[in-house]
Amino acid sequence: MTLHRRIAEIPAAQWDDCAGDENPFVSHAFLSALEDSGSTGPQTGWMPQHLALRNGEGHLLAVAPLYAKGHSFGEYVFDHAWARAFEQAGGQYYPKLQVAVPFSPVPGPRLLVHPTAPDADSLRLLAGRALRQACGEMELSSAHVTFCTTHEYELLGESGWLQRLGVQYHWDNQDYASFDDFLGMLASRKRKAIRRERRDANACGLTFHTYRGAEITEALWHDFHHFYLSTVDRKWGSAYLQPAFFPLLSERLGDRVVLMIARQDGVPVAGALNLMGRDTLYGRNWGRRDGDWPFLHFELCYYRAIDFAIAHGLKRVEAGAQGEHKLQRGYRPCLTHSAHWISHPGLREAVAEFLQHERAAIRAELPALDAMTPYRVEE
Repeated sequence: MTLHRRIAEIPAAQWDDCAGDENPFVSHAFLSALEDSGSTGPQTGWMPQHLALRNGEGHLLAVAPLYAKGHSFGEYVFDHAWARAFEQAGGQYYPKLQVAVPFSPVPGPRLLVHPTAPDADSLRLLAGRALRQACGEMELSSAHVTFCTTHEYELLGESGWLQRLGVQYHWDNQDYASFDDFLGMLASRKRKAIRRERRDANACGLTFHTYRGAEITEALWHDFHHFYLSTVDRKWGSAYLQPAFFPLLSERLGDRVVLMIARQDGVPVAGALNLMGRDTLYGRNWGRRDGDWPFLHFELCYYRAIDFAIAHGLKRVEAGAQGEHKLQRGYRPCLTHSAHWISHPGLREAVAEFLQHERAAIRAELPALDAMTPYRVEE
């Protein structure tokens, strides 16, 4: 096991051989753009400690995007209450280890294994043991693997990690030929509501444009960064992503970067950033100038994303964290998964009890959430 303070210490081709091409957020290109732009690093409290496992000949077998963190911001799996409880009892929760994609609540693989490596699950378990070992050697409170795959969740759970569930809202493409084809699956009243929202959004003097990769100019990125900041300000959040991140992203990920822009009289007034995986469109950030444009957010972030997915034969749209309003627009509730190793036995026992109740509550809530979707109920 080795830990690396910069992803540049691991050759991009070797990292991507482990990461694969399904999910762009674990690619060397995405993670290096975060580091090289200053969006991750000591200045933001996301200090890279990327995990690498090699065989005796030095060949890379597995990697994990790993960070040492002195806070719990930018993660979207909230453990602030655990930290407060531990510190009130005299413990020190921070720093901790985080296997994650910074600022991106996007489910996907986290323990990345080379496709030709023998016994991939043994390597994933070895990575889990290495994280626990690192916690012990560095006297850290915990390690967290957030928004991992269901398989990683189950594998780590079987080896003693605590398991946590969450909920997001994703849209599934049932081989629709068009947006109207999708609408045909909805109850009449819901179908009319979506058509009205799209009509009103497109009747207020805006034009909508989709740009990919090299089509996205520096001027567009400049505008989009201001849109991003405006959303941060409205939500009283922190602007983690630095201006240089966005052009680096399109330079390194090419056509997998999809930027949707709304213009008024030719001037950009809103934008939505998406990344395209092998079969999924991932909605990331959005923002707008001040103005009165009805249903602009829904049109730019949800409906245009569905249009794009249908046109490009993608199976799914994942539109980010939170937002039960997505249910009324055809996005269905889906479980997300995380695994947590807590070093202190007392804290581990308390968190385990909390998570047991939380998992039960989330599973019990899913049918009610699914009933809020607009799809026709088959008799």
